[in-house]
This record gives sequence, C-alpha cells and structure tokens, in this order.
Amino acid sequence: MAYNKRMIFADLLFIYVFLPVNLLLYFIFKNTVYRNVVLVAFSLVFYAWGEPVMVFLLVATSEVNRLFALNTEKHLKRGDKKKAKACAVTGVALTLLSLAIFKYSGLLALPFKPSLPIGISFYSFQIISYAVDVYKGKISAQKSRLKFLMYVSLYPQLIAGPIVRYSHIERQINGERDFTAKDFSDGITRFSIGLAKKVIFANQIGAAAETILSAEASALSVTGAWLGITLFALQIYYDFSGYSDMAIGLGRIFGFSIPENFNYPYISGSITEFWRRWHMTLGGFFRDYVYIPLGGARRHIWRNLLITWFLTGLWHGASWNFALWGLYFGLLIILEKAFLLKLFEKVPSGFKIPVNLVFVVFGWAIFYFTDFGRMSGFIKSLLGLNGAGLLDVFTPGILYDKLFVIIAAAVFCAPVFGLFKRLTRRLKFTAYVTPFANAAIMLVCTVMLVGSTYNPFLYYRF
Repeated sequence: MAYNKRMIFADLLFIYVFLPVNLLLYFIFKNTVYRNVVLVAFSLVFYAWGEPVMVFLLVATSEVNRLFALNTEKHLKRGDKKKAKACAVTGVALTLLSLAIFKYSGLLALPFKPSLPIGISFYSFQIISYAVDVYKGKISAQKSRLKFLMYVSLYPQLIAGPIVRYSHIERQINGERDFTAKDFSDGITRFSIGLAKKVIFANQIGAAAETILSAEASALSVTGAWLGITLFALQIYYDFSGYSDMAIGLGRIFGFSIPENFNYPYISGSITEFWRRWHMTLGGFFRDYVYIPLGGARRHIWRNLLITWFLTGLWHGASWNFALWGLYFGLLIILEKAFLLKLFEKVPSGFKIPVNLVFVVFGWAIFYFTDFGRMSGFIKSLLGLNGAGLLDVFTPGILYDKLFVIIAAAVFCAPVFGLFKRLTRRLKFTAYVTPFANAAIMLVCTVMLVGSTYNPFLYYRF
C-alpha cells in the first residue's frame, strides 16, 4: 500500500487514523477553547506532514497579519483612516510578497527558487480578504491568536480551498457552532460523495488521460487528442469538486459552514455561466477584491476584465501558460458581453451547452501544457493539423477500457443527485438507506485505494 508524502483526504491513513483520532479528541471536550486547541493542533500536523518547515511560514504569516489587522481597526476607531489604510496595505503587501517569493520566483527571475508551500495561494487569499474586510469595517479584527490561527490553518480547506472569507465563519470561529446528529450525518455523506468523486472517477479517468496526454503530439489523432483533453476536463472537475465536497463535509462535522465551490459547471450555456459555477469562491474573490475595485462594469470594463482574468490565470501557477489560459477566458467573456450573449438568447440549451463545452475543453489544453512547444503540437492534433488523421491505434483501447466510468462521470456532471433527492424526498426509508450507502462508498474506495499508486490532488500544486 503506497502512502502519499503529503497527507490528503483520499488516503487510508487520513480516513482510518488521523480523522478518527481528531474526532475523538475534539468531541471529548465540551469547552470551545479546548476544541479550538485540538483543531489548530491537528491542522498544523496535517499541514506539516509533508512540509514540516513551511508550517512556520504559515504561523508567522497568520500572526503578522493578525497584528496588522488589529492596528488597522485601532486607527479606524480613532478616525485616522490614513494610518488604518497604511496598516492594511502593508499587511496585504507582505502577504503578496511572500506569495511572490515562494510561488513566482522563477517568473520574477529571482536568484533563488524556494520550494512551493502547499496551499499558499489559498491561505494567502483568505488573509488578504480578511485584511481588506477589516479595513472596510465589514468585520471586526480577531484579537485571539488561537482563533485567528484556526481561521487560517483549518485543515478541511487549508490546502486546496474553498477560499473561506472570515465573514463566512466568523460566528463559528467565535464559538457559536451549531451541531446536531443530522449535521454529523450530512457531513459524513458529503465527505463520502467527495471521496467517491476523487477515487472512483478522478483517479480512474486521470490515469487514462495521462496516458494519452503524455504521448507525442505527432502520434495523436484528432479523436485521441480530444479524448485525452476531455478526460482531463473530467479528471480536474472530479478531483477539485471532490476535494471541495470533502472539505465542506468535514467542516460540517466540526460545526463550520464552508461555502460551496462548484455547481455543475459543465452544464453551462456560456463561458460567463461556467465561471459562475466553477471554483466559485475564487471567482468571488477576484470579483470583489480585483474587478470591482478596478472599476468593474462602470468604467474601462474591457481593461478590468483582462487584468482580472490575467491574474486569475496566473494565480493557478508560475507558468505563462496559466496567464494565457486566463486571458483566453477573459477574451471569451468580453466577446460574450459585447454581442454573443444577446446573439445566443434564443438558441436552445441543447445547442449552447455542447458548443460551450468545446471552448471550455479546448481551454484545458492551454491549462495542461506548461511547455508551449508541447501545447502547440497538441493543439495541432486537436485541429487535425499534425497529419495523424482522425483515428489512432491506442485510443479505442483506452476508450473501451474506461467506457463505463467515462459514461458514469459524464452523467454525474449533471445534477442527477438533486433529481434523485426530489424523487425520494417523501420516502421515509431513505433516511435509513443513507448510512448503508456511505458505508458502501467507503468500502469501495478503500478497496480501490489499497495498493493504488495513482492518487494525486491536482490543486495541491496551486
């Protein structure tokens, strides 16, 4: 049985050792302070599991920004907005400087290149949103070092989001955590769904996608190239939405309301709608802290959109292909706002959804290949310009081998769970079926994880 160097949710060590011990110690105590200590301790152990040194950066960043926010609030209460702004700007600047040094040292041509701390993009954005919201008076600065560190380091969402603003969980941070048996049960169900997405779909599809996408582009037919990048589109959706589901489920078990992050993005009828459904907490962050402060739709809308989407792309990684990917979607959204949305108003969804999917899936090719030479070759394969023809030798074999899981994954990209819930809502026995369904999922995922060597979390590298 292979273990990941970094602890992840879809890991037998986490599921059967780390989480049960954490739950036991957490619920032994009735006192909120002790529960906070347990959560912070386990969060730091979780983070330090693969990167023991970087946990000090996490703690230091948390404490520095807590102090700057307290000073921001102090100057606001005294009516000195100039000093308050200076404190807020300094805190944000230091956080961005840390992010730049550790994540973008290569792009900035710095003489050194430190290792990338996992989750730094996520917790940095949480801290930035906190600093800005304190300055704007939307939230009160947190005085407790322990509570603020818990906000920054809470392990369900620390590594790969969702990006949780302080206002989302301020009440729970301060001890007002509603907890019932139903919350616990719903949390386990949500975690189980996320685990199934990750282990049953993302891992199985991802292995097939990697086989195709790692091949020489010159050998890929049009069908092979489109199959490969479509499989990657499914993999990244189930990988990331599965992680988000597990994070939301864990949060609910501990009494926290972590926001939704995905809403069936692949049924979108436009690129604008897609980005309202995909990684919603990131989109909300860039809307509220970049796009609107730049002027939003009031002035220079095209400039604001391009800047926002350039930064959105670059957030995903220190490689220019991510910036290009962001600009690609930015330009598509500009075209939609300019005339495409009005043009497609009367077009049936049955036409809009597949057309939109083509552009989304094509965008994943830009996202996947960090090497521009390989990207160019692969795009030629997609467009049939590499001379390899319509079919190749190995694509039918991969398609046949994974046909059932691909069809199932495609079906569950639509809200069929919601339909099932509506149909069974009045049936009393469904409450008794859920625990057995969760147990079955856990059993299947456990069997699939034993001996598995392919179990990455794609968004860990962002």
